[in-house]
Amino acid sequence: MGSRSKIELAYIAGFLDGDGSLMLQIKKRGDGRIGIRFMSTICFYQDTRHEKTLYWIQKKLKIGYVSRRNDGMSELRINGYKQVANILKILTQYIRFKKIQSKALMSACEILSSTKFSKLSKIQLKRLVSMILAIQKENYVTKKKKTRKELLTQLGLTP
Repeated sequence: MGSRSKIELAYIAGFLDGDGSLMLQIKKRGDGRIGIRFMSTICFYQDTRHEKTLYWIQKKLKIGYVSRRNDGMSELRINGYKQVANILKILTQYIRFKKIQSKALMSACEILSSTKFSKLSKIQLKRLVSMILAIQKENYVTKKKKTRKELLTQLGLTP
């Protein structure tokens, strides 16, 4: 990733603390036999009138894509287990308010990047559900959050 100043990394972490989100989701998947997948995301949000900041963060981190939403907001998204884990490793020491989410997402990404979905044990899947719930609990969400039971059902872990 190259060397970055501590001040720049602290600024980016602060931006994430205030105007960002960390997500671990179970998504439906049309291809393949499993039908679902885990998705890890770091997202930075900014009013589109001031989206230059997002491009600056993207340039400093050397990853992600910026898109404009229909509501006048722009987002910088970073997806992928290894990519998300790598970014969190360099930012976590500076993160103040999203420390719980950061650690949970980093742990989940380590599990998911080292084991194929089909090879995940029931224990690992239940641990991932606990991490989703820990992240959800700390995040401000306007949509309905999924319950433990709904997540376990989605993964086929209920009788």
